[in-house]
Amino acid sequence: MRTTVFSRFPLLSASLLAALALGGCSSFNEPASIKGFIAFIAPYKPDIIQGNVVTTEQIALVKPGMTRAQVRDALGSPLITDPFHGDRWDYVFTLRRQGFDDQERSFVVLFEKDVVLKIDAPTLPSEDEFVASISRKKLPTTSPKLELTDAEKAALPAPAPVAAAASAVALAGATRTYPPLESPTP
Repeated sequence: MRTTVFSRFPLLSASLLAALALGGCSSFNEPASIKGFIAFIAPYKPDIIQGNVVTTEQIALVKPGMTRAQVRDALGSPLITDPFHGDRWDYVFTLRRQGFDDQERSFVVLFEKDVVLKIDAPTLPSEDEFVASISRKKLPTTSPKLELTDAEKAALPAPAPVAAAASAVALAGATRTYPPLESPTP
């Protein structure tokens, strides 16, 4: 009769297996210093994007007195329309990405008789700020300079004059001699 460690210590074995199984199902609430390490060893988790992206440029288009259809055209359909509060539209945006901080923004549009009464919104990002916040890589803060100004062109040194003989050779091309491809047969 053969005995194993599992048969000798059944309670220890069951506890160890339960801890491993539950540990695999847990999620990490790690500090920022070890996020890189956790992301390195953690399995891939897809990005979860929910709701409407609304920026300051879009919210500026909505004014009191606009109809529901006009608001829907400017901001899109609300994420939450409560049947018990028909005069309230909730716009919510969430973004969860592995290795990044979660983003969540929400605001409310209140109606009275199907026209906008007021907009209860916190400070929303501009389009450029939003794109920078979701970018996986650092975007350049300045674009490279592609052309000289007239003052910079005037400050450049004049090109050196080219000798007439050198320019004639450059135009005609250099003459070269090559050995024969095949040796002469006797």
